Amino acid sequence: MNVTDFEIIAQLLKERSGLALNKEKAYLLESRLNPVARKWNFSGFDELAQAIRNRGEEALLVDVTEAMTTNESFFFRDQKPFDQFNEMVLPYLLEARAARRSFRIWSAACSSGQEPYTLAMLLKEHADKLAGWRVEIVATDLSNEILDKAKEGLYSQFEVQRGLPIAHLVKYFAQVGDRWQIDESLRKMIKFQQFNLLGDLSILGKFDVVFCRNVLIYFDMPTKTQVLNGIADRLPADGFLYLGGAETVLGTTDRFEIMQGHRGIYSLASAHAEKAKVAS
Repeated sequence: MNVTDFEIIAQLLKERSGLALNKEKAYLLESRLNPVARKWNFSGFDELAQAIRNRGEEALLVDVTEAMTTNESFFFRDQKPFDQFNEMVLPYLLEARAARRSFRIWSAACSSGQEPYTLAMLLKEHADKLAGWRVEIVATDLSNEILDKAKEGLYSQFEVQRGLPIAHLVKYFAQVGDRWQIDESLRKMIKFQQFNLLGDLSILGKFDVVFCRNVLIYFDMPTKTQVLNGIADRLPADGFLYLGGAETVLGTTDRFEIMQGHRGIYSLASAHAEKAKVAS
């Protein structure tokens, strides 16, 4: 791959998804885009690169973007964030939202759906406490193809073995051939929606909890700031933001601060939280 091809494709990805691809990751281009070249009947990567240089069909550019931005996920990833949700965040919401008996959760860049389905399983375990409540999980991703997989809720043996407790597999999944499908009642708990994090977050509405884990690591600093500030606008004064273990708000935005004793969970910084109270 020549330097010009790399720069053109990297610019396309930056514009369309926010993905900041450095030259050290150039090897990913060919490995991820070769299947796209085959799908479009190109002779190889060079012909695909030529079509991208010419800004070919929109459907091709969508395929290229989705191939480069689709990342793996698995159930109960890192475990600790979901323990925190179960033991601290959910009990808080049950008390703080008791008057309106509703709350909303956003799983941003949800990939193939394991994160929102993990949250749905946790909530299902508390069905008695949530009786009469309106709880909405909104799960978004840039890729329509990966969202179709998420909506179907069908996973391979390998995928259900990655992090999913056997008790939950037995309780919430049914075997379909050589795959496992999550129960329809859980699939109905989640609203899957195509959405670009570079877009207008206000169209999604307000959320009490936002999971935006292992996403910011792919963005440059201005894009991280844009996304985090946009999320801050979507949260109430006492809302919660989850980031990945390798991610931080330090040096990126002053609108969030880490919750003491709860690594990976952020709240609105006190000055901004006061403004959010007035705004609401």
